[in-house]
Amino acid sequence: MTLFAKKLVAGFAALLLALPLAAGPAHAAYTQAELDQMLAPIALYPDPLLSQVLMASTYPQEVAEAARWSRAHPGVNGDDAVRMVEDQDWDPSVKSLVAFPQVLTRMDENPDWTRRLGDAFIVQEPVVMETIQGLRRRAEDAGQLASDDRLRVVRQAQSIVIEPASPQYVYVPYYDPWIAYGPWWWPAYPPFAWAPWPGYVRAYRPGLSVGFWWGAPVGISAGFFFGGVDWPRRHVSVVRVDNYYVRRAGVNRQAVVTPGRWRHDYWRSGTEQRTAVARPQFTAPAPLREQRREERRREASRIETQRLESPRNAVRPDTRWDEQRRGIQQPPLERRQDAGRLERRHESRRDEPRQAFASPQRAERAPAVRIEQSPAPREERRSAPRAERAPAARIEQAPAPSAQRGPAPRAEHAPAARTERHERHERRQEAHATRDEHRGGRDHRQAVNR
Repeated sequence: MTLFAKKLVAGFAALLLALPLAAGPAHAAYTQAELDQMLAPIALYPDPLLSQVLMASTYPQEVAEAARWSRAHPGVNGDDAVRMVEDQDWDPSVKSLVAFPQVLTRMDENPDWTRRLGDAFIVQEPVVMETIQGLRRRAEDAGQLASDDRLRVVRQAQSIVIEPASPQYVYVPYYDPWIAYGPWWWPAYPPFAWAPWPGYVRAYRPGLSVGFWWGAPVGISAGFFFGGVDWPRRHVSVVRVDNYYVRRAGVNRQAVVTPGRWRHDYWRSGTEQRTAVARPQFTAPAPLREQRREERRREASRIETQRLESPRNAVRPDTRWDEQRRGIQQPPLERRQDAGRLERRHESRRDEPRQAFASPQRAERAPAVRIEQSPAPREERRSAPRAERAPAARIEQAPAPSAQRGPAPRAEHAPAARTERHERHERRQEAHATRDEHRGGRDHRQAVNR
């Protein structure tokens, strides 16, 4: 084997050894003993309710808020409670748990358990679903899990499905993990157990588990749950999005609830309190609105730095900073300086009369200025043009026409003007003579007739 081949094999072996180490921190998860411990109190819930609990556990802060609301409204459950919180800015899964105040209260009483359950569900969803199936098989082997008038237990291939016996009523079981699963197999990790709920009693009838306590059912509408479990693929799914509280959540908080595999919303409030187990999952890209917001902040910081470092190239105060981002070019510096000088000159001229009338003192002096100064420029304007234009017309233009055209008009037009006057005078005289003759003849005839 050559030296190059030896180095290649050594490098390949080192790469194989480094892969598990590199993948370890990204897949840091709870052990099987820890998963059995934390899933013991909910593994035997009906599948629709179990899916809502797992989804809601990923929002521990909202669970705490919903639990406080439930304590402030005792005795309200089912659809009535969920309709009262339609306008709350909570995830739909958290809103649905308001219908089951007992479960919500236990989740709020144990915030560390709720947060750990959400972390495990985000990072190890397939492992969590397989752990639930393992716990159900142990309960079935112990004789504590069977169908009755409250729950229906069905085995499908390699999975055990638990469903409510009636779609309008949901019984939330309370059970003792030390009895429901038989002898516990992790001595160092005892199962997490809750205290029995008020009003719950244990049934002592043949064929029923002695490890279960039952209370009054919770009435819900048909199709109340929007989540379900896809056991063959080992993940939680969104089976319907037409629920009344899902639609309102989509309008108010822009929640993304689409049919198919459920996805956690990493950018909701409370995600910064995640533990180190789920933190590697937050490396997903931010939404588009967050990217645009960050770009605007960077652009504003860059422009401000440029203005401070180079005042001559600074952007004018009345120019929006996003014009440079869109590629709008500013005029050259010399043109901007010339424009600034012209603008200042026009502003100074425009400001003179405005300043004269801006203050009361100048406003009082304004009439005096008008009375004394206004006539002077009028007389100068009238006399100055005449004094200037008259000599120019006589000295420059008069001699030229007098040598050529002066005598011709006088010789031609002057007699014509006198002849016309004489003719008019002669015609008037003839008219008077004719009138006198007619008048004299008329007088003569009158005298003869008399």
